[in-house]
Amino acid sequence: MVKPVKIGVDAKVEKTKSATAARHHEFQMNKSYGQHLLKNPLIIDAIVEKSQLKSTDTVLEIGPGTGNLTMKLLENCKKVIAIEVDPRMAAELQKRVAASPYAQHLQIILGDFLKVDLPYFDVCVANVPYQISSPLTFKLLAHRPIFRTAVLMFQKEFALRLGAKPGDSLYCRLSVNTQLLSKVTHLMKVGKNNFLPPPKVESAVVRIEPFNPPPPINFVEWDGLVKLCFSRKNKTLSGIFRVSSVIETLNQNYKTYCALEGKMNTDGSDEQMKDLIIKTLTENDFLDSRSSKLDINDFLKLLNKFHEAGIHFK
Repeated sequence: MVKPVKIGVDAKVEKTKSATAARHHEFQMNKSYGQHLLKNPLIIDAIVEKSQLKSTDTVLEIGPGTGNLTMKLLENCKKVIAIEVDPRMAAELQKRVAASPYAQHLQIILGDFLKVDLPYFDVCVANVPYQISSPLTFKLLAHRPIFRTAVLMFQKEFALRLGAKPGDSLYCRLSVNTQLLSKVTHLMKVGKNNFLPPPKVESAVVRIEPFNPPPPINFVEWDGLVKLCFSRKNKTLSGIFRVSSVIETLNQNYKTYCALEGKMNTDGSDEQMKDLIIKTLTENDFLDSRSSKLDINDFLKLLNKFHEAGIHFK
C-alpha cells in the first residue's frame, strides 16, 4: 500500500458557465490492483479520439477508477460497461455518473476482470493494470463475438513487445501470438507524470484489432510450438529440438496422437522421434533457423510440416 493521495475531479456546473466545482476524495491506492489514475485530460481526449467510437457503440472499460476516462467515453457512445475490482472506486464512479446526464448509460460490474464473464461489447478502452497485461490481452482476443477494436494503455515495454517484428530485441512469444490473432498499432507514448500516483515506468497506448474471422488454427497447438521455440529464441531450432526432455515430450504426444487416430505405431523410441524431428526440420530448411528471425508465416509453415509428420505439441 502507498500513502493516501488526493484525487481532484473537475466538474462543469450547468447553472453558471464560468463556475467550476472540484470534488476531492482521499483514497489509499491499492498496489495489488495496480492503481494509477490517468489525470491528464489531453491524454484522455486523445485516447477517446483514437478509439473512433460510434454513437451506437457499447464500450467495455477495464479498471475505470474514479471515472476520468469513463465520463469522456459516455459522451461519445451509447453505453459503457465498466469492470472494477475495487468497491471504493466503483462507488465513487457510480456517484459521479449519477450526477450527470449519463446515469442510465453506465453499467458497473464489480469483480476481477480475469474471472468475470464478459458481456457483448464493440470496443474496449482501458488503462490496464500492468500486472495483468498478458492474460487480459488474451482473454480479450478469445472473446466471442469478436469486438471491433481495443485501445489499451500498457507499460511501454509490454506495448513494444506486442508490436515487435522478427529481428527486434523485444520480439518474443507475446509478439507472435498477439499478431497471429490481431493487428497491433502503436498510438502514443504516455509519461509517468500523467498518472496519480506516478508509476515507476513509462506507458504507451496501442490499438488491437482482432482478425475477423480468426485464423483457422488450433491455438493450443500453435502456442505449444511457439512456447518451445522461444524458450531460447536465439538458439537454432536444431539445438532446441535435440534436447532430450523435448524429444521425450513430443514422443509421448506422438504416441497419444497415434492411439487417438487408431494407428498402430505407438512403440517408437525417443531416438526415432529425434530422427523424425530432424528430418522434418531439414527437409523444410528450418534446421539452422532461429525463432528470433522467423515471422508468423514461418511458424505456420513449421507447425503444418510437424503435423504432417504426426508431431504435435499438446
